[in-house]
Amino acid sequence: MPYWEIFTPESAFTPADKEQLSERIASLYTDYAYDLPKFYVVVLFKDMPANTMYVGGKANNNFIRIRVDHIARQMDDPEMRFLCMEIIEEKLAPFVKERGYDWEVHIDETPMDLWRVQGLVPPPPESDIEKLWAKENRPVPYEQPAG
Repeated sequence: MPYWEIFTPESAFTPADKEQLSERIASLYTDYAYDLPKFYVVVLFKDMPANTMYVGGKANNNFIRIRVDHIARQMDDPEMRFLCMEIIEEKLAPFVKERGYDWEVHIDETPMDLWRVQGLVPPPPESDIEKLWAKENRPVPYEQPAG
C-alpha cells in the first residue's frame, strides 16, 4: 500500500485541494507502473498550527513535509526510483511548488509480509486475485498462502 502523510501549514489546502491532490497521488499507482488496487492508496493530511514545524531550528510556517510508505511494491532499480521521484514532484507541483511552499518528500519501503488488509494477507503482485481486488476496489477473501 502506498501510505502518504502530508504535513502542511493550517489552511494550506481546501477540502477540494485535498481531494484533487489525493486523486493525483492515487493515479501514480493506478495509471503508471504499478496498476495497484485504488483502495491501496491512503493519504492523510495533517494541518499543523503556526510555529509547530521547525526547519534548521527555526519555525517555518511555509513548509510542507511529505512522508510516504511503500509496501505493495518495492523499487529495487535506481532508475525506477529516480523516475518515481520525478513523477511525484510533477504531481505535487501545482499544490506545493507553484504555490510557493518549501517542501520535502521521502519514501520508506516496508516488506510486504509485514502488512495486512482487513486481516487478509494481500495477494501477490500482479496475481489474478490482486487484479480482482483492483476491479472490485476492495479486499476480497481468498485462500491465503500458509505462513
